[in-house]
Amino acid sequence: MNFDSLYYPYPSQRNVVYATNGMVATGNPLASAAGLEILRRGGNAIDAAVAVATTLPVVEPTGNGIGADNFALVWYKDQLYGLNSSGFAPKNISVSALKERGYSKIPSYGVIPVNVPGAPAGWVALNKKFGQLSLEECMSQGISYAENGYAVQPNVGRLWDEAFHIYSKFKDSEEFSGWFKTFAPDNRPLKIGEVFRNQDMANTLRLIAKTNGEAFYTGELAEKIDAFMKKYNGFLSIDDLAKFESEWVEPISVNYRGYDVWEIPPNGHGITVLMALNILKGFDFVERDTVETLHKQIEALKLSFIDTMEYITDPRFMKVTAEQLLSERYANDRRALINDMALDPKVGDPTYSGTVYFATADKDGNMVSMIQSNFRGFGSGIVVPGTGISLHDRGENFCFDENHPNAIAGGKKPYHTIIPGFLTKDNEAVGPFGIMGGWMQPQAHMQVLMNTIDFHMNPQAALDATRWQWIGGKTVEVEQDTPNHIIKKLQRMGHDIKVQPDPYHMGRGQIIWRDKNGVLIGGTEKRTDGMIASW
Repeated sequence: MNFDSLYYPYPSQRNVVYATNGMVATGNPLASAAGLEILRRGGNAIDAAVAVATTLPVVEPTGNGIGADNFALVWYKDQLYGLNSSGFAPKNISVSALKERGYSKIPSYGVIPVNVPGAPAGWVALNKKFGQLSLEECMSQGISYAENGYAVQPNVGRLWDEAFHIYSKFKDSEEFSGWFKTFAPDNRPLKIGEVFRNQDMANTLRLIAKTNGEAFYTGELAEKIDAFMKKYNGFLSIDDLAKFESEWVEPISVNYRGYDVWEIPPNGHGITVLMALNILKGFDFVERDTVETLHKQIEALKLSFIDTMEYITDPRFMKVTAEQLLSERYANDRRALINDMALDPKVGDPTYSGTVYFATADKDGNMVSMIQSNFRGFGSGIVVPGTGISLHDRGENFCFDENHPNAIAGGKKPYHTIIPGFLTKDNEAVGPFGIMGGWMQPQAHMQVLMNTIDFHMNPQAALDATRWQWIGGKTVEVEQDTPNHIIKKLQRMGHDIKVQPDPYHMGRGQIIWRDKNGVLIGGTEKRTDGMIASW
């Protein structure tokens, strides 16, 4: 048969999915199947999350890798826990050290933007604290896919092709040879439906599982990473790896119309969502698809985002606190700036004097909201030879300004774009939600939550609804399904509206809600290869 896996000329409809025994919602059918298999073996929602997290670097390497970071919100036995497993910058890096090497900014690719990868430590931490099955059993699905092969899914194949053209400019650099040997073995990208397997990734995942992550941070794998970095004059060292530990953190929240919305605290920018909702709860919304609603949403988001880009970094280096940014007084001040014309947002003063997201749930009420990312697609483009470890480029998120709170410095965590979300009401879990996609993430969180709370949409409809994305200044991208009369009116209000024909740029999300009877209700993303596995 001859057909185009990315051509769908007719609109389609996905229904919400109901289940009682367990649910796994991811952007990749193979990852969803991996999580479901672990639930069927007697694992809980956390075991399923670890299975998904360790499968996704194999089946969706276009968005995350073994050398990625991750964050998680875990609802376990009626309590919410936060995990920050984002890595810090190597001890010897700084703005001055980069200037000495001739850099005028932090590069996007190569060994320089590589921080300590936090993902493997996150897998171990989740399994150790909440898991019912061994780490080896939870990781068995990802190992199997790497060892035996899998068929590349449509969205992954598309992104693989795009990445190949990006990384091709480095094909003559020995530093990047590991990437081409691993992900372009025939000097071309993997095609949709083509079988990919990689024994190096299988061996590495098996070693991480067998040693509870020690091989990655102090042992054999750490030594290989260290040797590679030394060879190509990178900053990351085995000493940096050995010092890393995941952090259990207190989630932060705001109450929005009776619902508590939870995010991971800084260094993540989930606080952007909470700040925007704090502003928006001062308005009344009746209809979703109106000029007035979109205008107020855009303005609130702009005001929140401009603040977080200025203030958010490793909390040890922040000039303001999360409490100040989330205060009712500050929300009132920012809300007062919104009028009937588009703002060119300015930073306020709150002081007074390629990412993967997935959700899991089990029959006992445990639930996980988790996200894992390389930052840019395959990340830095660095794959440590013989390991299958693709390293993220999260260091690019630092500032190259020594006076900025987010200035790059050794041992410091950067402003981080990946954010899992969780919703509760009256101290009971409603469920996990999240939308992957770089700077779109907090914007989509806000839109999907309002679809749910203000406009009473089911989880699938809340994800399906048209989205917009603020780009900067007064520029906003909208999906092509946005009604033209709304676009024209927003333009008259001063918004610079651009129609974005590619839905991938508007984020890819998952939702699992739990009703009062314990029934799980899931929605998955139409903009990617999303699938819900349940039983």
